[in-house]
Amino acid sequence: MKLTNAQIAWRAAQDIEDGAYVNLGIGFPEMVAQFQPSGRAAIFHTENGILNFGEAPPAGEEDWDLINAGKKAVTLKPGAAFFHHADSFAMVRGGHLDVAILGAYEVAETGDLANWSTGPKGVPAVGGAMDLVHGAKRVAVITDHVTKDGKPKLVKRCSLPLTGVGCVTRVYTSLAVIDIVNARFVLREKLPTLSLDELQALTGAELLVEGGIINLNVPEV
Repeated sequence: MKLTNAQIAWRAAQDIEDGAYVNLGIGFPEMVAQFQPSGRAAIFHTENGILNFGEAPPAGEEDWDLINAGKKAVTLKPGAAFFHHADSFAMVRGGHLDVAILGAYEVAETGDLANWSTGPKGVPAVGGAMDLVHGAKRVAVITDHVTKDGKPKLVKRCSLPLTGVGCVTRVYTSLAVIDIVNARFVLREKLPTLSLDELQALTGAELLVEGGIINLNVPEV
């Protein structure tokens, strides 16, 4: 048993503070925007130059001049702004984002992140992620706990090209919530159906336990 992508995104959304300025990575991380807790409203930023965009418009009502960095149509919330992408990256590099949530191929216990590759199905460059991981005040990752062939994605050292060094502070996986503290993986939450030994066997570096472990209970979403 493991969490679905929607459940992982839901869990990550619970830790976003009201009024936080947030950038969501292309693809899976974009799903986090669907699960903002009641009474909280994050302000979403996209590298191509929109601040405070909203949900996707109904099919057939897209304005293709209004898209996010993943080329998906978006809507604008009251007070939204759009601007040159150079100004957008100035926001990123200037430390004006509270949270960046990204996907990952690998996360090391040191907080290093690898989320791009030039392999057969890779992309030609790292893109704006390298700015986000060192510009945002907090960097989190959402990912499956293992690869499609069962290899750990949480490892002692990354083997793929790095996006950033020592940048990730929390990882939300399909099996657990893990913090990175003093270059070590610290287990905070895990699925109650999974023993600590079973989880450790699926993790490529030692999991530390500080205090109790909270059961990772996520609703059907």
